[in-house]
Amino acid sequence: MGSVLLTVSLSGPDAQALGHLLHKHPDRVQTFELPVGTATVFYPESTAERVTAALLLEVDPIGMVKRRLKSRDGATLTDYVTDRPYAASSMLAVALGRVFNTALNGRSDSFPELAASPLPLRIRIPAVPVRPAGRDQLAGAALVRGLFEPLGWTVAAHTTPFGPDGSWGEAPYVDLTLTGSVRLADALSQVYVLLPVLDNAKHYWVGTDEVTKLVRRGEGWLADHPLRELIVRRYLVSRPDYVEDATLRLTALDDVPVDEPDDAADEEAPAPLKVQRLETVLDVVHQVGARRVVDLGCGEGHYLRALLADPTITEVVGVDVSARALARAERRLNLDRLSDHQRARITLRQSSVTYRDDQLAGFDAILLIEVVEHLEPDRIASLEAGVFGAARPGHVIVTTPNRDYNPVYGLADGDLRHPDHRFEWTRAEFAAWADGVASGYGYRVEFRPVGEVDPDAGPPTQLALFSREGP
Repeated sequence: MGSVLLTVSLSGPDAQALGHLLHKHPDRVQTFELPVGTATVFYPESTAERVTAALLLEVDPIGMVKRRLKSRDGATLTDYVTDRPYAASSMLAVALGRVFNTALNGRSDSFPELAASPLPLRIRIPAVPVRPAGRDQLAGAALVRGLFEPLGWTVAAHTTPFGPDGSWGEAPYVDLTLTGSVRLADALSQVYVLLPVLDNAKHYWVGTDEVTKLVRRGEGWLADHPLRELIVRRYLVSRPDYVEDATLRLTALDDVPVDEPDDAADEEAPAPLKVQRLETVLDVVHQVGARRVVDLGCGEGHYLRALLADPTITEVVGVDVSARALARAERRLNLDRLSDHQRARITLRQSSVTYRDDQLAGFDAILLIEVVEHLEPDRIASLEAGVFGAARPGHVIVTTPNRDYNPVYGLADGDLRHPDHRFEWTRAEFAAWADGVASGYGYRVEFRPVGEVDPDAGPPTQLALFSREGP
């Protein structure tokens, strides 16, 4: 048997929460039988100020070769001589995805605030293969830094001489340590994606589901990564059709299907749906007379920019779970160049739509624009309680895709408009949800279409305006 190791360390006053965030008890040694081998999770270090969790993967090289060669007659010695049992390849990525799946999805019922926040993390993987490729200019430790440093990590990548006496040159492996303040789910997702990229090989057949995995695990960091092309190509083992699909999906905007142009060449064509949605939402904000507005799930600030440009809006708050999205919003809004008066009108806060945040109470309006469909269905009740129950603004404006309209885009039954959508409501389903929320929390609700209305399918986006009836 060969063994591959990965450790995750959390330092500081919240160190003892690491077990809750990973959903693995620190007082137990837990073992998992996986197709790639046996994975074991244990905690080699646990103090008040620092906790370390280890994932050990034991790979059976003989069994691995037998499974791969079961359709062939016989095997040679070279079939068994690989570094798979000893190096952190796609096998470790598979184990990471299976064993820490809940943490990868950013879920923690015990410490939801920590799960949504950047944490002082240290990840070490002692043996990471760094395979060169002819068309890639970066190699070795430079490639490792090029992949991880743009994500905010401090990278230590050490190599050692190769061969019995070190005369073969630098070994194609690095002892990798990542240190930084990163949300745990993002950290695990980045390692999950980039290990196979560094190895430049996968131990299993790559199918269309790998595109979905890449897009989902790359959410929030891959689309604008400077080495995105290299990452996509290597992760998808240079399959041109998959690479093209992933690239289109990574650059998709809002809920517009990836093959739907965002702008029309014909000047007389209707404005893109993204623009129509913004105009409709701003019209509703003006109609209800809102002066203090929260954009909950603000992303990179598309609506914040428009709200800040409106002199009738006296206070704007942008809230998002992603620190990276907020940092981009700050840059795109040029907050450092605003006058003191303008800068005082806007606040950016890191929080989640599913958590109660008392700082959001008392506002005239809260916007939930293309947000609800990104939540797991079992988290929607938490959103309702936090927004309609705790914050209780005068008005709530919700927009979400209309699933009835998807066939107009050429989508098959069951297809979603964006890879990160967890569901999409029909008009009847959206109305039923909105009516239930309104009656349960003391609001009245009315519905508006957004975009060109199809006589049978309705509008591409549906909007609900909730107005509070009591105090």
